[in-house]
Amino acid sequence: MMVSAEELLAGSSLTFDVEIPEEVLHPGDHQSTEWTHYSVRLRPLTVRDLQLISRAAKESDSLTAALMVQRALVDPEMTIPQVTSMHAGLMQFLLQQVNQISGIEASTEHLASAMESPLTKAAFLLGKEFGWTPQQVSELTLGQVLLHLQMLRRHNESCETV
Repeated sequence: MMVSAEELLAGSSLTFDVEIPEEVLHPGDHQSTEWTHYSVRLRPLTVRDLQLISRAAKESDSLTAALMVQRALVDPEMTIPQVTSMHAGLMQFLLQQVNQISGIEASTEHLASAMESPLTKAAFLLGKEFGWTPQQVSELTLGQVLLHLQMLRRHNESCETV
């Protein structure tokens, strides 16, 4: 069964009420004996959101996280300075929730699988051996990657025979 355009776009208009555990919202405050439920309303990030965040944050991971949380918060609405004033544990918790509802959460299994990928290993090796940045390695074609790997293999073989 084919999915319609409306069905594909419907997910971006959803909102989710996310409960924040007391120990996350008020870490170290163990005096409270009553169970109060705290929640926020989040929406999934869209491709447009991620493009804007990427351009705005450039190389700053902490600003990226703050922008992701700020864009996803529906209730309460918060400014970027307000979001960056949150304590780190709360920011981390909200970011995990945003990633999950946006479908961009990477599980431990996915990360382990990606690390075992031949291309990932090749990129790591080329970066290490040639001092290239991840950006430089990502600009190589598959043919260039294979050529450089072959050159490294021959170089290592010639060093072993000496």
